[in-house]
Amino acid sequence: MANRATREAFGETLVELVDEGMNVVAVDADLAGSTTTGKLAAAYPERAFDAGIAEQNMVTVAAGLSLTGRIAFTASFAVFGTGRCYDQIRNTVCDADLNVKICPTHAGVTVGEDGATHQMLEDITLMRVLPGMRVLVPADYRAAKAAIRIAAQTPGPLYVRMGRHKVPEVYDESASFSLGGANVLREGTDVTICACGVEVAHALRAAEGLAERGISAEVIDVYSVKPLDEATILASARKTGRVVTCEEHMVYGGMGSAVAELLAERLPTPMRFVGMRGFGTSAPGDELLVHFGLDHTGISRAVEEFLASSAS
Repeated sequence: MANRATREAFGETLVELVDEGMNVVAVDADLAGSTTTGKLAAAYPERAFDAGIAEQNMVTVAAGLSLTGRIAFTASFAVFGTGRCYDQIRNTVCDADLNVKICPTHAGVTVGEDGATHQMLEDITLMRVLPGMRVLVPADYRAAKAAIRIAAQTPGPLYVRMGRHKVPEVYDESASFSLGGANVLREGTDVTICACGVEVAHALRAAEGLAERGISAEVIDVYSVKPLDEATILASARKTGRVVTCEEHMVYGGMGSAVAELLAERLPTPMRFVGMRGFGTSAPGDELLVHFGLDHTGISRAVEEFLASSAS
């Protein structure tokens, strides 16, 4: 399968869910073409609603629809779909435990040329801390389809993070996913690399290169950031004794922080964090991954430096 963006799975999966009889609706904020919810609008116009450039209204309309028995999805760019309407997500959706799915696209630095204003790097943090909210960060197109299905089948608030950037295929059709799950994609003994989203493919490439230099890296796709697959992460950390987390997101409060909180409480383990530590800038997405050390080379370098420092 050719490289595809995770957002491409969104509209297609919503149509499939309606075809299968699920009471799904989507509320967009004037971006149905970019978020791909336009596919639902084309197939089932009565299931798609456009709130215009008014993200707060988008969330409250979705909340109202959920109270009539619908499974309500919201769609915008991540910077708008979480940042501009945080109050409504917190005080309307989460406090009342409504069946609303916050599913923005265009997350992370790989939004590219749109620059820092559109490169949402804090959304996992914002959503993870909300009581009742669950957080999924799919690594490829198939994982994104699975995440949307999990969202539709799980009562209550749920966040799915998707991107515009085309990413390599990580999973084949036999892959399985569950809320609170994680997949060990490569076994290793020297270090655990926990990755999510676009970083999973880069972590796998990094592990291949590290193997050529005598370093055995275990790679885990932590696609369910909340709830975490605690057993899988703890077992790997216990085996390798060192953990590196990689995410296209701030290192503060994201997946890496979730893993660190788990290990601090249950199994104190040396860690390093690969991620963003400030705003992005305008350039093609692939170039930004290299620039900020988020590509496979940057991950390899971080792992080797970490192992060298912990051995001294």
